[in-house]
Amino acid sequence: MSLEVWAEKYRPKRLDDIINQKHIVARIKVFVEDRNIPHMLFAGPPGTGKTTMALCIARELYGDQWRQNVLETNASDERGIGVVRGKIKDFARTIAMGGAEYRMIILDEADALTSEAQQALRRTMETYSATVRFILICNYSSKIIPPIQSRTAVFRFRTLSEEDVRKFIGWIVQGENLEVEEEAVKAIMHLCEGDLRRVANLLQAAATLGSKITEEMIYEVASQARPQDVRRMLQLALNGRFKDAREILYKMLVNQGLAGEDVVREIHRQVYALDLPEDVKVRLVEAIGEYEFRISEGADALIQLEALLARFTAYGASAPPFRGL
Repeated sequence: MSLEVWAEKYRPKRLDDIINQKHIVARIKVFVEDRNIPHMLFAGPPGTGKTTMALCIARELYGDQWRQNVLETNASDERGIGVVRGKIKDFARTIAMGGAEYRMIILDEADALTSEAQQALRRTMETYSATVRFILICNYSSKIIPPIQSRTAVFRFRTLSEEDVRKFIGWIVQGENLEVEEEAVKAIMHLCEGDLRRVANLLQAAATLGSKITEEMIYEVASQARPQDVRRMLQLALNGRFKDAREILYKMLVNQGLAGEDVVREIHRQVYALDLPEDVKVRLVEAIGEYEFRISEGADALIQLEALLARFTAYGASAPPFRGL
């Protein structure tokens, strides 16, 4: 079963079924009950239910005819002014079906629209407000021009909590008859960072390896650095055992084939849990940012991460040794 099929299977169909975001659902239900919604802007991290919320609104407004009255488009694929003047404008001109007062346009990844396209969209929103409502979805509302923001009701989505992620995992586990170890659940929550799409993706990929999902399977399909490996590498470096730390790094990059950016990201997560003075953590985080930028600019990941470990070793020279090594 493809990820798209999984997403559709476990995507909530009603507003009351949406995980978390209750502060938004309560406000939107008032608009839906009045059968009159404003232009809306949904902003927030990926995988937190923005598109699902828009589709739930469409289902509750139009019932079985929601597909005929809704245009769903992705601005990252069609981001030019021609799309706004053509496809979107043509849809906005037509009358709603099934006795509805207006149609709906769901514009996903609206922050990918060019400035010219957003200016054209602003004019379309004004001209056809009697026949169509827009729901703009984006990760960064700052990339939406102020004239559009002033014409929409802005809803900001929050990152999902661990409890919400557990609930979603439970739905999939029960629906697919899977067995998931507790350590695997913790690994999923650590890796997904509140993104439910990533949760579904990890579970689906791990399920292809067997019906009993373990922590090892999750990190294998995710191709991500294991937190305990990165933590031990940092502790070795801080204790002056640079050669041993480098061996762990080499295994992650060469033997496991991990990307340098992913290792840097995990180092950034783990540095806050280290037993170090705050001023040292500040300098280490600054160093992490510097080397992450170098890697993103095309520098060799192994050399840059070795240099980063050298910085950890230098900072750890004046700190007391870590226990348990």
